[in-house]
Amino acid sequence: MNARGRQPRDPGRSVWNDEVQDVRAEVRDEQDLAEAVRGARGPLRIAGGGTRGGGRAGDPVACLSVAGLSGVVLYEPGALTLVVRAGTPLAEVEAALAGQGQRLPFEPPDFRALLGVWGVSTIGGVAAANAAGPRRVTAGAARDAMLGVRFVDGTGAIVKNGGRVMKNVTGYDLVKLMAGSRGRLGVITEVALKVLPAPEAQATLVLSGLDAGRAVAAMARALGTPYEVSGAAHVPGEGTYLRVEGFAEQVAYRTARLRALFGGEVVSGAGPWAAIRDVAAFAGRAGDVWRVHVKPSDAPAVVARAGADGAVLDWGGGLVWLLTAPGTDLRSRLAGIPGPAERVRATDPGDGIPALPPEAPAVARLTAGLRAAFDPRGVFAG
Repeated sequence: MNARGRQPRDPGRSVWNDEVQDVRAEVRDEQDLAEAVRGARGPLRIAGGGTRGGGRAGDPVACLSVAGLSGVVLYEPGALTLVVRAGTPLAEVEAALAGQGQRLPFEPPDFRALLGVWGVSTIGGVAAANAAGPRRVTAGAARDAMLGVRFVDGTGAIVKNGGRVMKNVTGYDLVKLMAGSRGRLGVITEVALKVLPAPEAQATLVLSGLDAGRAVAAMARALGTPYEVSGAAHVPGEGTYLRVEGFAEQVAYRTARLRALFGGEVVSGAGPWAAIRDVAAFAGRAGDVWRVHVKPSDAPAVVARAGADGAVLDWGGGLVWLLTAPGTDLRSRLAGIPGPAERVRATDPGDGIPALPPEAPAVARLTAGLRAAFDPRGVFAG
């Protein structure tokens, strides 16, 4: 056994079979991963906790599991700093933080019920997706809490933030590049995160009877007050929600001031925010699910033109979730409204409607350049 409790490495061992590449292989550590990427003889699909499904049938790729890259490397509650391996389940990370009265700032969502998948959400997947929940309006997304990152690029090189100098990548902010890259530039192996104290109390002001236009106006006004609203969401037919968090006396004062401005009723405790974060209203319902990023002032037009069977407005209206009939080409319906529309759940993935919107030519050139630098062999293509 070595110092980490693992068997010594067999220098002749390969993650891949000698004759054929396994349909699924699992790596034990970062060096294992680097060797697997270097030895890949075709495109790879990286799997962590298995919450993204199994990919499209017939995809000519091997699946490489990084779930074994798990565990907390360093946690200093006094410094509000956590370093954790990418395969660590999100639930374990949150439990460790809760034990010290702390939390992740960006409120990562759990889309398993929405997508109808099993598995365990991992911190590496959260970082690769640049995930964020309702608190993004004040705390930002995952990238805003990421202090550092380690990953394996498409050549099999182990890269760490600020620790590697290479001519064609010098000057890149590696943390920002990897956050939201969805594994297209490399496989995250370790993440350093800033964490925050958990609030003593939280409360939600619930406004009733507002249509989308009035709700967006109310949310914009509330977010512009000095009362530190940490969540602003609207569910048509249900209500408009404004969240306040902090010390109990402060929460009571701030919600009272907001109620004086808007009316409504105050609900103490967690309120509806987990359901809003996870888009629980669409879980188990038939149809396609879309996520649209727009200026909040455009959100009412998005809802009106989508003709959707359901809608959830988060981030003060900057994020619009829509449930549409299967095969709806939502992008054509929203033509002229700036902002990307992503289909995150498709009834028929083979219906010809791409999940991601097309990139603008300038962005596509930038993307191609980055992928050529970090993945010249196209190992992570697809």
